[in-house]
Amino acid sequence: MSERAASYDRGAMTEVVLTPKRAAESETEMVQVVLPNDANPLGFILGGTVMHLIDIAGAIACHRHTRTLLVTAAVDGLEFLHPIKVGDLIILKARVTCVFTTSLEVRVDVYSEETLTGRRQLTSRAFLTFVAIDRAGGRVRVPPLLVESEEERQECHAAHGRRAERLKRKSQA
Repeated sequence: MSERAASYDRGAMTEVVLTPKRAAESETEMVQVVLPNDANPLGFILGGTVMHLIDIAGAIACHRHTRTLLVTAAVDGLEFLHPIKVGDLIILKARVTCVFTTSLEVRVDVYSEETLTGRRQLTSRAFLTFVAIDRAGGRVRVPPLLVESEEERQECHAAHGRRAERLKRKSQA
């Protein structure tokens, strides 16, 4: 893979060098306690609140990679595996998994942690796609991702599959 990728600023037609970045450079971790106002009548965090936090964690990881404005384009594979109780911690870990031309995918893993025992479990995972834009709303190129390990290659390959399925559904709509 090239160590540099060139792009051009639409307004000034000046060359912008896009230096590849490692997935580790985008890693983001958010932690907060689940409070009663975040919960349903059963005492578990609302699914919409979890989705909101996933979007924020994903956006932060993508901002760290692109250093551009971003919009959420898609959410894939979101499942709620276990509930998170009031009083537990919700932990979100996000990092970029694959980069396309003007968009990129991020994986967000959500964990619960019991505050008194430290017991932690995976409660959700989602893949989000963000599109990099300029202030006028036009798409901008994003820096390539350095895919270094076999696990990162597999994740990026799977991301290409999810993207192909999204584009297929979009063309049929």
